[in-house]
Amino acid sequence: MGGTGIGSEWLTLFRIGNTFTGVVGVILGAIVALGGVPSGDYAVITALQATSVLCFMASWNALNDIFDLDIDRVNRPDRPLPSGAISLRNAKIATSMMMLTSSVCMFLAWLTVHSMGNEFGEWLPSLLIWLVALFLLANYEFPNSLRLKDRGLPGNIAISVSVGLVVVFGAAGVLQPYNQRAWALFLVGVFYNTSREVVKDIEDMDGDEGRNTLAMRLGADSARTVSWVLSLAALAAVIMPFALEVFTPLHVVFTIPAVISLMMVKSKLLMGEDNAASSLLKRSMMLCLAAFLCSSIIG
Repeated sequence: MGGTGIGSEWLTLFRIGNTFTGVVGVILGAIVALGGVPSGDYAVITALQATSVLCFMASWNALNDIFDLDIDRVNRPDRPLPSGAISLRNAKIATSMMMLTSSVCMFLAWLTVHSMGNEFGEWLPSLLIWLVALFLLANYEFPNSLRLKDRGLPGNIAISVSVGLVVVFGAAGVLQPYNQRAWALFLVGVFYNTSREVVKDIEDMDGDEGRNTLAMRLGADSARTVSWVLSLAALAAVIMPFALEVFTPLHVVFTIPAVISLMMVKSKLLMGEDNAASSLLKRSMMLCLAAFLCSSIIG
């Protein structure tokens, strides 16, 4: 117990599956902004900023487990820290190294932009987005901070904004920070993820006594209602780019599988099947990302 925790235990601590979602978001943001796969220096910048996001998210996930150690002893005793598979000391060292790597990748991305003959101001939005994400991380659960994690819905929104920003981050890396398609996808990600975060808090109610989550404050049924309203907002965000002609009319065809999956969430919430609702939300969001990708390349 308390060993080095090699292999799969580290992948579990870093929630490597979720971190790769961030990598995909950066690449998607670049593709959406450019209307095709980045090449040359843009490919290098995208790869560096995607790696930065991977390390940043891994650090955030590990930090979450460090601060949630007591809660996870109840909710998830099989996690690497409460089970003792990874020592607290090693987890803290790894968290710091991941954040350092994220910072180094950002510096290398700027050097690449500079080598292209661009001014710092043209790449500055990428740095600002990274700093916003760092601010949200520092104020999510650090002691003597805003403690957004304990503020219910604002904490859920903070997580979701961080997730949504990775797409804009990818667009900013290829020097298109104000691309309408990227920002449309940002809104989709924020609403989807906030809805799912609320559902996950319902699932964690047994071990969250003393925490001020939306589910603990309003009760499971009311929290499920909030989740469904946020799902409807996600639906509006999916359809809106079509209505505003940000994407071609073909876009709405690609989104049909995502919309069908999203509409199935309501019945799962009504029956109290929170895990199934969370899975459907994740599946629908992935289908929506795929739809935006197809629309960007074809349109």
